[in-house]
Amino acid sequence: MTETRRRVLLVTGSGRSGTSTVAGALSRLGLFVPPPLVEADETNPRGFYESQWVVDFHKELLNRAPVRTIDARPEAAALAARAAADPQARERLVGWLAEQDVHAQVLVKDPRAFWLHDVWRAAVPETGRELAFLTMLRHPVEVAGSRDSAYLADEAEGFRRQRATANVAAWVNGAFETEVATRGERAFVRHVDLLADWRGALGRAAEQLELTLDPAGDAAVDDFIDTRLHRARTDWDQLDVPDELRDLAERAWELMNALVDSPQDRAVAEELAGLRERYARLHDHAVAIAIDHTKAREAHVRRTVRANVERELGARTQPRRGLFRRS
Repeated sequence: MTETRRRVLLVTGSGRSGTSTVAGALSRLGLFVPPPLVEADETNPRGFYESQWVVDFHKELLNRAPVRTIDARPEAAALAARAAADPQARERLVGWLAEQDVHAQVLVKDPRAFWLHDVWRAAVPETGRELAFLTMLRHPVEVAGSRDSAYLADEAEGFRRQRATANVAAWVNGAFETEVATRGERAFVRHVDLLADWRGALGRAAEQLELTLDPAGDAAVDDFIDTRLHRARTDWDQLDVPDELRDLAERAWELMNALVDSPQDRAVAEELAGLRERYARLHDHAVAIAIDHTKAREAHVRRTVRANVERELGARTQPRRGLFRRS
């Protein structure tokens, strides 16, 4: 029997791409997800399989940048890298990982992980382990549609259109950064493959990453994976996004799919780098188009804050009626 390698597996991918499903499946197949876990909610009733400590750690670092979980800015990765370069952050992560030492295969799932890969690459070897990445892939239209149904159902149509464009842009930007961040020991799993044939999808990923999966958990995974999770079946005609963004997203999707079978394909990495430059120009043009709108909103916020401060100060300096009575 082959000895189980001591690994830390970072599970990442855009939100609503099946990261919780794959993490839940792998936990049933023998990988350890350190508790306490983030509690399930109505958007993910089967659980997130996210270690609360890691989520808090990632949020703290990204808030310093600041960088959002889904961030469309081309400079977001550089901002996150500066926040993660704090030596104290590495020391804290080493300490937390040391607490999981009894477990050979530790699974850490958080869609934010790819932003902060540098601190993981620095910390994991200090604990005598190897770092690997598993990235979930789901078509950007489906991700945007799933986010819409989960978070935006009660919003106005105009806002939902803007968020759809922002979500697709963030998916594209995240694809570029994920390809760079995960280079080395990595595997990619399509969401649709996981639901249709999890044994084939995870078997391939486990072989690529040299993970040890416990077949005793197969029945539990069968009960856990719900094929009805593939609800957001949408196409580009149902999203009102700029043509150039749609074309970039579709090509990025095709290239990321090629990494499922060939995770180290250099040609894919080179073409994605070219698309990344196109996306940066598109983003720069979008910022320029919206500059007057942005400045007007900033001015409105400043006026509102100033008015609220003046109102609060005025209320504090006004004498309270009835405090003093004539003698």
